[in-house]
Amino acid sequence: MTSHGRLAGVIPPLCTPLTPDGEVDEASLDRLVDHLIEGGVHGLFVLGTTGEVSALTDAQREQVVVATVARAGGRLPVLAGAIDTGTDRVVDQARRAAAAGADAVVVTAPFYAATHPEEIRRHFAEVAARVDVPVVAYDIPSKVGTKLSPDTVIELAAEGAIVAVKDSSGSDVSLRALLSRRFARGLDLSIFTGSELTVDYAIGLGCDGVVPGLGNVDPAGYRRLFDLARAGQVEQARSEQDRLFELFGITAVANRTRRSATSAALGAFKAALVDLGVIAGATLARPGIPLDDAERAGVSALIAEFGPRIDAIVGAGTIGSGSEEPAGQ
Repeated sequence: MTSHGRLAGVIPPLCTPLTPDGEVDEASLDRLVDHLIEGGVHGLFVLGTTGEVSALTDAQREQVVVATVARAGGRLPVLAGAIDTGTDRVVDQARRAAAAGADAVVVTAPFYAATHPEEIRRHFAEVAARVDVPVVAYDIPSKVGTKLSPDTVIELAAEGAIVAVKDSSGSDVSLRALLSRRFARGLDLSIFTGSELTVDYAIGLGCDGVVPGLGNVDPAGYRRLFDLARAGQVEQARSEQDRLFELFGITAVANRTRRSATSAALGAFKAALVDLGVIAGATLARPGIPLDDAERAGVSALIAEFGPRIDAIVGAGTIGSGSEEPAGQ
């Protein structure tokens, strides 16, 4: 639980707008927060993979949390990534985020040095014991090199060390195991899918929400998709998911022979946000390579064909505040 209640719904991982010289662009960040809240999201997650957390300085990380919390103004929960290589470093990041006003921190397994499953369990348990805000586990083996086992996640939840998990593992089997074991144990653990391409399926299985990078671009579309899926309107949800699937094609526009998949995807999100008038520039944190003019034109074409629907915009929703809660919360 957070001060806003139980986490659920659409919680996008925010891009971090940067100036041409690589500093945090707070004016653009304010507009991005407004864009997401106006789109009806249920929370904000800063300093994740989409937020380029690994490339930001400690001062920039803190600046992002402070600015986002200030702009959100208590309207919905702000989650902040406390993502680092070892337990003490994560605790330091988590305490900084909590002091800056974050409602919860998002933590991965330790990385760079090899770890044992028991060390991973101890890592999460110790972080939870040493910080004053709830901890969300982030399962993203493609980035940290270690998969969180469903048994470890369930054990941590049973101990009260974590309140939620974001499953970006890409494993349907692991996700199904989490959902089944949560039900069997009667645990109050929020389970989020990190895949923006299978939200209708994940909500149908029993997930509590989604953390979609593409939600930066079309927050209202993901709110609409979530609401339809939770209401059991299968065909309508599928139709909205199909549109968002096509919109996700912006991440495949960039030339991958001269940049990473990360630069291609995050560069596309930022280019789309520039195209929509939300942020001022599409600078990526170094050493990321942004899209060129021709690639940005390709993104614009997909935005024009599959982009945000004005009629899909809904009122801002918050968890535990008495307005626009996800069904069943």
